[in-house]
Amino acid sequence: MKVKYLGLEQINGPLVFIKTPKDVSFEEQVQITLKNGETRVGNILRLDKDITTIQVYKGTDDINIKSVQTEFMGEPLKLKLSPLMLGRIFDGAGNPIDGLGEINARIKRDINSNPINPIARKYPRNYIHTGISAIDGLMTIIRGQKIPIFSGSGLNHNELAERIIRQSNITDGDKFAIVFGLMGAEFETAEFYRKSFEENGVLSKVVMFQNLSNDASVERILTPKVALTCAEYLAYDLGYQVLTVLTDMTSYAEALREVSTLKGEIPSRKGYPGYLYSDFASIYERAGMIEGREGSITQIPILTMPNDDIAHPIPDLTGYITEGQIVLGRDLYQKGINPPIDILQSLSRLMKDGIGEGYTRKNHAELSNKIFSAYSKVQDARALATVLGEADLSEIDKKYIKFGEEFENKFLNQGIYENRSIDETLDLMKELLKIVE
Repeated sequence: MKVKYLGLEQINGPLVFIKTPKDVSFEEQVQITLKNGETRVGNILRLDKDITTIQVYKGTDDINIKSVQTEFMGEPLKLKLSPLMLGRIFDGAGNPIDGLGEINARIKRDINSNPINPIARKYPRNYIHTGISAIDGLMTIIRGQKIPIFSGSGLNHNELAERIIRQSNITDGDKFAIVFGLMGAEFETAEFYRKSFEENGVLSKVVMFQNLSNDASVERILTPKVALTCAEYLAYDLGYQVLTVLTDMTSYAEALREVSTLKGEIPSRKGYPGYLYSDFASIYERAGMIEGREGSITQIPILTMPNDDIAHPIPDLTGYITEGQIVLGRDLYQKGINPPIDILQSLSRLMKDGIGEGYTRKNHAELSNKIFSAYSKVQDARALATVLGEADLSEIDKKYIKFGEEFENKFLNQGIYENRSIDETLDLMKELLKIVE
């Protein structure tokens, strides 16, 4: 049942406070109507005995405490869903912004969803081809996996995300779609993605949700939930193999910290709320496969590590939940290596179950292990060279130095439009290993 109230008690940033009404519930959708007729959507964030806290997703600018009308909708925030969402662009709250009109949809679903029952989960198997050798060969992404990209300020993670979206595919003819959630991005970044998708002909298989840096920061809390609700519909209702890319999760965490501070909650590490771990888990654990359903959700959240600190709460807590990580290295980036993937800090914990005979190639695991072993010895040889000088190194150390240079320049470094097949990647790994054999 809908309930209407006139006036508010207080406004604090993106939060508004009202005397606690009867018969309302936590996470219930709220519609706020300004004096000029403009409406804004929010939801109940906190229910106390006397005061109810509501977060407003488009901000509280121009809201007059006395004249504003608050309507409690009697249901949680829901997203309209349709197959026609493919190829469309929406704001961070799920409203179309591409000028193509509203989505005519009969299905509406709660954006908070429910966690997948562990008993109903199907173990991930088949791999997703990205065309990027460092990923496909050494940290293969498995369908239904959650694997983040750890980046740093100024590194080219936007280009890597665009490349993954543009080149990603599956190998067995199943339906494939991409859901892309952009949080706290500059307008130029959003345009970069949109133009790339249009020019490369992949927009038709992408659903894009974007929250820009000049949009209300609290809307960023909504964006990943909206994106994953769409992904679940495409995967479990329509049978798509869905790749979900969420960037930047650091912006999401900053918005969460802002709201937590305004609520007066006791902060935890670095000022983030104590429930940051469980909040991340509620997002990351929406990836996976379900028994009896054809589709899958593979999730690649991207986050920038403050000060390149992998022990910062955001990457630290993310690493506890996800099944590996892909780490971008600043040293490689400064050398001009693109993409600058630091393979020694990266791994895919599910890789072993989606490679080998029947998936990629029989010798894939063996080649991968040898590459990791050889490249770790490269670091030792380089450290020795800085002390002794390269001329005084042993012959085997000189071979490892050469292997490191060839590996970085020919394997890791890959032209932005170079889409390598898995066979090309594995052949190149085998060829490079001959240097140290």
